[in-house]
Amino acid sequence: MIQTAPQNRLPVQVGVGFKPQHLSGIALDTNGVGWFEIHAENYMVDGGPQKAILEELAKDFPISCHGVGLSIGGPQPLDKEHLKRLKTLLDWLNPVMFSEHLAWSSHDEVFYNDLLPLPYTNETLKHVIAHVSQVQDTLKRQILIENPSTYVHFAEHEMSEAEFISAIIQNTGCGLLLDINNVYISSQNQNTNAMEYLDALPMDQVGEIHLGGHIIDEDEHGLPLLIDSHSAQVAGAVWQLYRDVIERHGAKPTLIEWDNDVPDWHILKKEAIKAGLILDQQHRDHNKAKHHQGGKHEQRAMA
Repeated sequence: MIQTAPQNRLPVQVGVGFKPQHLSGIALDTNGVGWFEIHAENYMVDGGPQKAILEELAKDFPISCHGVGLSIGGPQPLDKEHLKRLKTLLDWLNPVMFSEHLAWSSHDEVFYNDLLPLPYTNETLKHVIAHVSQVQDTLKRQILIENPSTYVHFAEHEMSEAEFISAIIQNTGCGLLLDINNVYISSQNQNTNAMEYLDALPMDQVGEIHLGGHIIDEDEHGLPLLIDSHSAQVAGAVWQLYRDVIERHGAKPTLIEWDNDVPDWHILKKEAIKAGLILDQQHRDHNKAKHHQGGKHEQRAMA
């Protein structure tokens, strides 16, 4: 296992995905938003106005960097040029966190505009462990891997997704980006229990949570099929699952993802405030429990 020192932690607050069209709104009011996340591939160029804007943003807010193009789950060697450009960006920006998807998106010279699933086999696990180790060794930092949204079940699976993710973390020292929307989508599409899945994950390794919206389509049999679209408000069932996770495992840095059909700033900020209220409630409950426990200890001491 490659030894990587855990990088700095994001504040246990709510962040949002940064969109340049929100700059004027951000300048006026960031109440409820504690940090921002960017997609690495949008900034892998030298200079330019976008990087200048990002540089100014990073002076005032912690930044998390999210990759979508490393194709960590693929069997082929990683694209060294892509990895080199990524390292250049991270060395310049020095974000608090970097994360990538447990998926593949390229084959030979073809790059797909999608994050594709992989079979959870021992052979695939070897590839992913090698790729995550290579990325961390190159970047000289711990990364987070994100659980995917899934739509099919491979007959070749030799282990569960939670076992697969746990093995990656155990063998590489990486952390987990827990996408609650993806958990809900996968459980609905494959008729599995979301909480049982979560209980099987190494929740103490979660460095960031994602919340996003999805759309409901139909499969070839006319049954509901949930699609991870990042184009809508967080669904009620996903909010409830998030509350359950926070209550059971404690508050975590939380991101509102909205990448398509991007709304006005005040709508995105409203989603962030909603997540913030859940985090605040968890803090209050935690402090109340500590105070109550402290009172018990004091009573015993007096007795």
